[in-house]
Amino acid sequence: MSDTNDFSPTQGFDESQLNMGMEQTGGADQALLRTLARRRPPVVPPAATLRDTLYQISQRQEDAAVIADPATGLPLGLVTLREMLHVISFEGGGLDDPVAAHMIGAPLTIAADSPAHRAKVLMTRRGAKHLLLIEGDGRLFGLVGQADLLGLRAGGAEALIESIGTARDLPAMTLAADQVRKRGAELFRSGMGVEALCQWVSGLHDLIAMRVIEIMEDEVDLPAVPWCWLVFGSEGRLEQTFATDQDNGLIFVPPEPAATESLRAAFLPFAQAVNQALHHCGFERCRGNIMAGNPSWCLSEGEWRRRFADWLAEPDPQAVLNGAIFFDFRPLYGSFEAADRLRAWLLAQTGSEVRFLHHLAQQAVNVAPPVGWAGQFSYDRNRDFPHTIDLKLQGARLFVDPARVWALKHGVWATNTAERLRAVGACLGRGSADTAVEIEAFHLIQRFRINQQLQTTDPDAVNRVDPDDLNELHRLMLKEAFKQAKKMQARLRQQCLS
Repeated sequence: MSDTNDFSPTQGFDESQLNMGMEQTGGADQALLRTLARRRPPVVPPAATLRDTLYQISQRQEDAAVIADPATGLPLGLVTLREMLHVISFEGGGLDDPVAAHMIGAPLTIAADSPAHRAKVLMTRRGAKHLLLIEGDGRLFGLVGQADLLGLRAGGAEALIESIGTARDLPAMTLAADQVRKRGAELFRSGMGVEALCQWVSGLHDLIAMRVIEIMEDEVDLPAVPWCWLVFGSEGRLEQTFATDQDNGLIFVPPEPAATESLRAAFLPFAQAVNQALHHCGFERCRGNIMAGNPSWCLSEGEWRRRFADWLAEPDPQAVLNGAIFFDFRPLYGSFEAADRLRAWLLAQTGSEVRFLHHLAQQAVNVAPPVGWAGQFSYDRNRDFPHTIDLKLQGARLFVDPARVWALKHGVWATNTAERLRAVGACLGRGSADTAVEIEAFHLIQRFRINQQLQTTDPDAVNRVDPDDLNELHRLMLKEAFKQAKKMQARLRQQCLS
């Protein structure tokens, strides 16, 4: 790979890489699937002939049709153009055959209001080409195909997805995880946009974690109740970089409250085994023990709700800190319904919790961008790393925290920072160009962070950059990014603290 693409303190990345980093190529991953299904697919009854179905597909210029019950409208199956042509050409099927005889029964479905990232991972995991979108009552809303969900297979991920899916033990999973990190580093150095790269990395990390959970699940006898593995922090926001630890939890639904403790006792050994397996695969254990194997974060749906309600009601510093971590949760594996209900409940509460939002906003503005009044960089006087800036705590956080406050205030479902800013911008009537500048500044800081992570092996230095190691152009760009953060904080003060 050409060294001209490497971003190093002595050489720097070129302008074309920056432009790629500013493209919003991955921004649709937390958009709701409902917004991606632009057309309703052809819908035919089970008795329709292949001839009629082919005509419907041809007229609509689609590649698949849904078979639905004419009385209830509930989807029964799916048939694709390719499969029908194969049946007619090679299997002796006739044009007058009922389409029900050749349909795919019980096709893969997902709620229409699910995030696109969830559908992308589900389709990749199952090897599906299409996904039916359904309403809450089971009726068909639409159909999405791989063309609607481009991204996860970009960057040569097919072989990686295959190695993850076929792994049968931890050594194989560890090898697959290492291959993902190496390929991600190559994509970064070749100029892949930061948003697209983080989505790419997060998507493959999701598949790794899901496969690890599957392997561990096969070794134990779990209770027959709905449960779901949750992820928090950067993983919950789909913003994982190359230096990440575990932030996860588990939610389960007991048949009655009295069963909660016994169910927790049954889930904890499994969760601890998953945490250890993920650590073995390169996902460091959380220093703060925010992991599903900790009884504090292996909770029933009711317990999670009460825990969140307590933080909202009494926003002391620890509660506000917990909100900043846990309120970015996202379901990863298992039964998503309980997690989705928890998200819906949380957003219904936070908009009216003025005191909590005030404290959350205050926490967000308490971290000043590291640029002085005269435009010079300022430093936190870290003894081990003097003359450096922590681009996580004094950089990315300057954008992540305000976006979270606005999202909770305005009921935005997304957890990804860029998607939150886009959604909130629309809610507040801000121009798309103004929002794009903020997102570009955030991704620029993320690019500097990622570059540092790929250059150091010191875990305490992965986010620390010495501006003197940057060339003049990059120092100016970093200062401009911090200026955007100052403007965001000024708006946050005006809207939530005045």
